[in-house]
Amino acid sequence: MEPEPEVSDPRRGDRFADATGRGVAAGAKGLLAAGRATGRGASRLFRFARRAARAEGAGDTGLSRLIELHAINAAGDAAVAISLAGTLFFANPGEARGSVALFLGLTMLPFAVVAPLLGPFLDRFSHGRRWAIGATMALRAFFCLMMADAVASGSVAMYPYALGCLVASKAYGVTRAATIPRLMPADLTLVKANSRISLAGVVGAAVSAPLAGIASTFGSQWVLRYGFVVFIGATVLAILLPAASDATAGEEDIGIIGRRTKFRVPGSVVFALRCNVGLRTVSGFLTIYMAFVLRQHPFAGWEHRTTILMGLVIGAAGLGNTAGIGLASVLRRANPGIVVVIALIVDATAAVLVSCFYSLVAAIAFGLAVGISASIGKLALDATVQRDVPETNRTSAFARSETLLQLAWVIGGFAGIALPFNHPRMGLIVLASVIVTWTLFVLVRRARPAVPVSTDAMAG
Repeated sequence: MEPEPEVSDPRRGDRFADATGRGVAAGAKGLLAAGRATGRGASRLFRFARRAARAEGAGDTGLSRLIELHAINAAGDAAVAISLAGTLFFANPGEARGSVALFLGLTMLPFAVVAPLLGPFLDRFSHGRRWAIGATMALRAFFCLMMADAVASGSVAMYPYALGCLVASKAYGVTRAATIPRLMPADLTLVKANSRISLAGVVGAAVSAPLAGIASTFGSQWVLRYGFVVFIGATVLAILLPAASDATAGEEDIGIIGRRTKFRVPGSVVFALRCNVGLRTVSGFLTIYMAFVLRQHPFAGWEHRTTILMGLVIGAAGLGNTAGIGLASVLRRANPGIVVVIALIVDATAAVLVSCFYSLVAAIAFGLAVGISASIGKLALDATVQRDVPETNRTSAFARSETLLQLAWVIGGFAGIALPFNHPRMGLIVLASVIVTWTLFVLVRRARPAVPVSTDAMAG
């Protein structure tokens, strides 16, 4: 028998259409609800960030505007970093010691310009800090736009543009740090103000990174164009900073170019800088040495997951950096001198422990300790310079200190390349020996008197 032909039921199509319509309507309502929830969440986050930035008198003095500006600056820097990650510096990470050594050398070039040239220049024109900060933003906007065209065309011009962008970024850093004391509320410590600004930078980078990642799907040049827009906005915000940023009341005139004046580098600054040299050296060693070691000699069971393994250890340092910023932000009356020496001792102790008990857990704990110590130590150093160095030399002091700390990081990185990777514990023992010796040296020399330094020497 032949099967009876099916008879279509028109009501079945109607029911299907109704169900589909209801599903689409429900989905649309869900999307709208999710959009509203996201919008409410973003609005609450924005209001919370605004309240946090303006807390403890920061809104009255104008420090909150600098905090918000730094968040935008970090958003732009994140875009540049993501673009360079795929085009210039990290195209083949960890593949050869030579390429990593080249990267370490390139990181020093911006400081070679900032320290001897821009620092003294900004000191001599300290009454125009708003315009100086705005100029660093405008320059980065220009370099981002030019670099985007160079990336799109494959031109070698991207190299000088990238270097110019990095130089402007470092110039912003030292100028911003020298501006903070002019906007400080009476009830806020320098350590807490610095940590609040740094935390704003973390938030700005965290918000910007996904947006830059989306732009990168269309090509690295679009990430740079996104960065161009961000830095244009930052330029406007910089010019709108409070007039107190340019105030020079009560400050000494440094005199005409070529005039020799002398000041004494405070012992507190020398001590804090020495502590931070040790912290940065360990940080550079951890980043480079552990990246090679974990790739070539991973822990048992992680042989096919080396990328995740490196993310756990080196990412712990990044997490520690953020945790250190958050920890410093809750310190009410922290003494920077005590904070920086505790950070160095914690770093040395962590290096000893990981060399004695080398394991995945110990390596992650080491990365976390290094990140926290480096973050807190740098905040304490900035607070010490802002407190104890005269205004006429403050920007140069920041530029010089940034150069020395970056050099320490590079030395630690080069040490990580030079040591053999066949015996990971041996390299960590060498590191522990060096950092313990340096810690003892710093503590013994702590009471050494300040050293007379001429402003011409600061100028390079």
